[in-house]
Amino acid sequence: MSKGVKIVTIGGGSSYTPELVEGFIKRYDSLPIRELWLVDVEEGREKLETVGGLAKRMVQKSGLPIEVHLSYDRREALPGADFVTTQLRVGQLAARALDERIPLSHGVLGQETNGAGGLFKALRTIPVILDICKDIEELCPDAWVINFANPAGMVTEAVFKHSNIKKFIGLCNVPIGMEMGIAKLLDVDHSRLRIDFAGLNHMVYGLDIYLDGVSVKEHVWGMLSDPENASFVKNIAGKEWVPEFTKALNVLICPYHHYYYKTPEMLAEELKEFDSNETRAEVVQRLEATLFEKYNDPSLDVKPEELEKRGGAYYSDAACSLIDSIHNDRRDIQPVNTLNHGAITSLPYDAVVEVSSIITKNGPKPLVMGELPVPIRGLVHTIKSFELTAVEAAVEGSREKAILALTINPLVASDTLAKTLVEEMVEAHKEHLPRFFQ
Repeated sequence: MSKGVKIVTIGGGSSYTPELVEGFIKRYDSLPIRELWLVDVEEGREKLETVGGLAKRMVQKSGLPIEVHLSYDRREALPGADFVTTQLRVGQLAARALDERIPLSHGVLGQETNGAGGLFKALRTIPVILDICKDIEELCPDAWVINFANPAGMVTEAVFKHSNIKKFIGLCNVPIGMEMGIAKLLDVDHSRLRIDFAGLNHMVYGLDIYLDGVSVKEHVWGMLSDPENASFVKNIAGKEWVPEFTKALNVLICPYHHYYYKTPEMLAEELKEFDSNETRAEVVQRLEATLFEKYNDPSLDVKPEELEKRGGAYYSDAACSLIDSIHNDRRDIQPVNTLNHGAITSLPYDAVVEVSSIITKNGPKPLVMGELPVPIRGLVHTIKSFELTAVEAAVEGSREKAILALTINPLVASDTLAKTLVEEMVEAHKEHLPRFFQ
């Protein structure tokens, strides 16, 4: 008889953790978890104690024999793990505020995973994830690592290029959010719908949409002309697309494309928020304060509805479905960040892409999508060039390559501005960028 599954969540004090715990409880019959270890850093002790308390109450309410452990030492938690999930934020929300506010102070978009903000989140996160991978390689080399830490695509790219870990998958809730949004528009159960996803993390496109195996892409196009239906995640405001543009593009756009296809409008909106101290980081800090106040309530033993406002909708569905499918060799199709291996023919074979994949006990097998359509190919290639350069900058602690990466990125696209941003942001994040000061 199976001893059950051991899962270690690094970044366990995240406000998203109750979503993950809910997903594990719902799937206990097919994913019998024996131990769930929630691990965080000492600075996150208060959050971990709060979230851990709620997690234990949720498990107690379920009546399931899941042991929830809290730890501040990942080396204590990792031995014997079957799955390791990473959902950390280096520098916490204060660092995100800098990522957003410094670029905006220079008149360019400040966003968590795109442009200058996305670069600096990668520069802080990649070295930490690579250190975690060293411990995993030593203490639980057979474990699958499921990474939710943003920017998920660049983190996954770095692991495959600069660590010995091969059982690593990057995951994002944007594709499942898009699927759930379209299922809702069509008033059908999500299980009947599938989208062919291809591209990069936060730069992914839906090439086709299937209902019961039949393409309904053209029908969905008409429905998406309504601005109320323009966005699928809570943290990006929906804006009406020009119908002629979307008709000619002829693929489904993800919410983050607003930053690239509506740059002036999004910048104007963010500058207003910047002036009134209402950037996304500040909004999230208030949301988190409200959430943790609720989590602290000793009578709360379920995930509060307010968590969806945090941007975490369908997070547990994506995460737990992936883990369940690997554990049970389900061979269903899910969009993940993994090695391209010919799925998108114009991108390098060993590059990381976000693509619909068959999920097996041996990991994801990407579906062959062929060549990306001409209208989207150039932007995807540009962003992949930015990502590859950013990974090198993170690993080497190279200011020169950080400047090059930002100059490539269309949200900056100026070597002078890139140099200014890198110099200011490296100094602002000095505590979390040791490689840049060696």
